[in-house]
Amino acid sequence: MKRISQLLVVNGLKGLRISRGQILAPLSQRCIHTTPPSPATVAPAAFTASGPPPAAPTPSAEHVDIRVSRKRKQAELLKKGQDMRAVANGKGGGTAKLKRFWKDVHVQDTEEGLQIFLDKRALRRPSKDILTVPHHKPHLASAIALEWDLLVSAQQALKTHLIPMTSLMNRALDIIDEENDGGDLIRTHIVTTVMRYLDTDSLLCWAPEAPEDPPGYETHVDRVESLRSIQRKSAEPIIQFLSEKVWPGVEIIPVLDTDSIVPKSQPQMTKDIIRGWVSGLPPFELAGLERGVLAGKSLLGAARLVVEWSAELAHLRDEAAEKKFGVEEAAKAASLEVDWQTGMWGAVEDTHDVEREDIRRQFGSVVLLVSGARN
Repeated sequence: MKRISQLLVVNGLKGLRISRGQILAPLSQRCIHTTPPSPATVAPAAFTASGPPPAAPTPSAEHVDIRVSRKRKQAELLKKGQDMRAVANGKGGGTAKLKRFWKDVHVQDTEEGLQIFLDKRALRRPSKDILTVPHHKPHLASAIALEWDLLVSAQQALKTHLIPMTSLMNRALDIIDEENDGGDLIRTHIVTTVMRYLDTDSLLCWAPEAPEDPPGYETHVDRVESLRSIQRKSAEPIIQFLSEKVWPGVEIIPVLDTDSIVPKSQPQMTKDIIRGWVSGLPPFELAGLERGVLAGKSLLGAARLVVEWSAELAHLRDEAAEKKFGVEEAAKAASLEVDWQTGMWGAVEDTHDVEREDIRRQFGSVVLLVSGARN
């Protein structure tokens, strides 16, 4: 390559009259690459998708109790492994210091109310006051005692999802304590929070009418009724009860009833009446309403459930009615769209089944909180 470049330089300079010093000056060189470039690798045709989509996954036929037992054993093995590694590292296992320090849990009837005892120690609130349940709510006291009896370590008491009734009871007692001191910050915060859900209430978001030429998901073999029809059948009895018994004369309109994605606001008079009703609820009913709204994303569904089971609001319901609006009815109304989808395409394990049980647990805690026997 070097000799070729020198010959090219000499031949190109034969016709030029330049000095010998200029010929000896260094000249720039450019190498010519003769190696062919590597061609691009094209993906084989086997990776291209064609044909109909794969079938939907089918839920596991394994019984839920077997699956829960398997996961519990896996969690125990994981815990043992963590303790063994902690001991090997010289940090000591966490089981000993977090071990449950009580053996027996029972409810004791006192002059102040029903109190839960861990052996001989009364259960206390974060404020250090003894947690006291009203006498007319024995089921609530038993549920709280059962929560603490199911705990296996003291550390679990710091996890509110393991003691939902205890945390909900503390919420109601916090409202009572603050109002006894002349404050209303908690009540105002709850009213503001739940009223935000009125204009986007999940019971009032209806699917639009099906077109004349519906897409594939509208003609599924398992479809026997449109989603809009199912939504109306679920929401209209609740709306009728509330507009006749609880908020007489109010107008409640669907917030999503057309092809628009922007929800419509409720009439101002409707908002004022509902806000006034929520603001005047007793502490236990207010705390129960808050949890019901957050669980089901629906103010109407939570209000219907609270009125149905509240000992303080018994005058608003029809005691002669044969069918009660309970936890199952509230859960079905709140998760109607999810059930509609999973009925066609199947449920995702450890997702839909967990959500199904969790929303019933949340609504069940509301029923236990507000129910009771009044003389």
